[in-house]
Amino acid sequence: MKLRAVTVVLAFLVTNQSPVLAASCNPDRALFQGQDGVVEVSVEIADTPETRAQGLMFRRELQRGKGMLFIYETPQPVSFWMRNTLIPLDMIFIDARGKVRHVHTMARPLDETSIPGAAPGDVAPERLMVLEVPGGDAARLGIRPGMALSHPRLPQEAALSPCD
Repeated sequence: MKLRAVTVVLAFLVTNQSPVLAASCNPDRALFQGQDGVVEVSVEIADTPETRAQGLMFRRELQRGKGMLFIYETPQPVSFWMRNTLIPLDMIFIDARGKVRHVHTMARPLDETSIPGAAPGDVAPERLMVLEVPGGDAARLGIRPGMALSHPRLPQEAALSPCD
């Protein structure tokens, strides 16, 4: 029994991960659990085909610490582009457990190049959510792959960081 406990502790140390605790969730907040604490982003929800298609197009500004959370009905491969988007954005791609799988930084305004939701070689490219924040905000806030999102729209039974 002691050997098993030591093995579990060593596994956490070797993988450089810390246990994630339940969070107090609110639909208009994305909470990211990181080694340095919780990062909070105020979000608008885009969860219908119409709101996802509109996204942040034609907006002239997006304040730091704010973003748009795109939520799909089921996990799926996704890609974005910047058609009619006037401001640079960071795109944070999140799987169905709430794990940040990929971050695309500083997407160029008005660029129609497809931005995939998975990094090359990702064996599980399906995404349930995508968070768009002002360009540079992901780095400024410390949001990076491997972090866990807490949000009430994640399937709580499988969430890495479930809501209270």
